[in-house]
Order: sequence, then C-alpha cells, then structure tokens
Amino acid sequence: MTNAHALPLALIQLEVPPPQVIAQIGEQPAWFIDALALEPDEYLIIRPHLGDALPDFQQISGAILSGSWSMVTDHAEWSERTAAWVRAAIEHALPLLGVCYGHQLMAYALGGKVGDNPNGWERGLTELQRTPQGESDPLTAALPARFSAWLSHRQTVISPPPQAKVLATSQQDGCQILRYTPQAFSVQFHPEFTRRIMSVCLPQDVADSGAELQGADWARRLLESFLQQARPQAGHAQGA
Repeated sequence: MTNAHALPLALIQLEVPPPQVIAQIGEQPAWFIDALALEPDEYLIIRPHLGDALPDFQQISGAILSGSWSMVTDHAEWSERTAAWVRAAIEHALPLLGVCYGHQLMAYALGGKVGDNPNGWERGLTELQRTPQGESDPLTAALPARFSAWLSHRQTVISPPPQAKVLATSQQDGCQILRYTPQAFSVQFHPEFTRRIMSVCLPQDVADSGAELQGADWARRLLESFLQQARPQAGHAQGA
C-alpha cells in the first residue's frame, strides 16, 4: 500500500537501450518499476542524458542509478554531472543503489577505478560468492554463500574506492557488490532483470545458456531490501 506521506524514489535513467530492446521491453525505469511493483506516485524518473536536473535530496527518499549501454570511461557530460551528484548525495546520507553502469559510476565518483574487464565480457546467469565482509553486512548477511544473478557488462570496477567494502565477487569480477556507507551500495549484476529481459538484451545462445535460477532469487531480494531501507527515511523526512 502506498504511503501518502512518503517521498518518491528517484529512478535515474542513464542513457537509453538500443531501439530493438526498447521496442520489446521498454527502457530501464520500467524494469525497476515492474520488479518493485511501484505505483505511479512512488517514483519519479530522471534522465540526465536529456538534460534533466538531478533531484533535490529533500524531495526524494532515495535513488537507483540504472544500467546503460554507455561506458563510464567515455566521461559523457551527463555521466560526469551524475557522478558529482552522487558525491553530494553520499555527503547527504541519501539511500543510493547503483546497478551495473550505476555501480561503476558510483565507484568512479567516489575514487575507484573503472575500465574494461580484463577477464572479458561477463554475461548471462552467473554464480556469485559472498565475501567474509559480506557475512556481517546487514545487506548480505542473509545471503547464501553462493547465489546466482543476471549479468551483462564489458567494463568493471578495476579497484574499488578506498573506503568501500567488497561484499560479493564472481569468477570474472572481484567487485560484484560494494558497500560505501550505511546508506549506499552498488551491484554489478542486474537485480531487476528477468529471463525475458536478459533474452532481449543478449544474443539468444548466451541468454539461453545457464539454467533457470536455482532456489530463491537473492538478487531481487537485495533490490527489495534497498526499497525497504529508503521508504522509512522517506516518511521521516516528510514529517520532519
């Protein structure tokens, strides 16, 4: 049920998918809206690549930074402007979740290094492993030691920001989940993805490789946990 006193969640869309993807499954915000069953008054969509101003911290409960077909290392104006906003949002203790490109952009904004993944293009359904730090983090403590998630990325966080904690890794990527502050974390995988989305975004043979998710969709649970974290702060901020 919608909380009438809650502030909306900002869905920060970072560029657009290829036309053939949009034609079949829409753009990135739609995937998060569906995954979290958000009502129209529970979110707002920000498109920096179209010149949208990044939201005022007092007007939102938190923000999700989406994936993208762009590269952080291109240093596009909209990307750099969003990186500056991320740094300010961290200072403001705003709940933040970066996903794929958003993950890399947050790491870059906070002092990490992003570049082409030396282990190649990581894609499809992939097994992730929780780290020792992840065992005690409130976000990941309930995760099994190994769980699966959907991925597709050519660039990666080569080295995380000095203050960041690595909570999960994969065989091809050492920074699958990063914790920056109690309010901010990011994931290299796509917790909003379904097999349908993955099959549209990747060549069919790749999307079909790797069986169905085994057991619970732990990646989706992380996404839901972020929403639960943001919403109580939203109600508090509105009443302040």
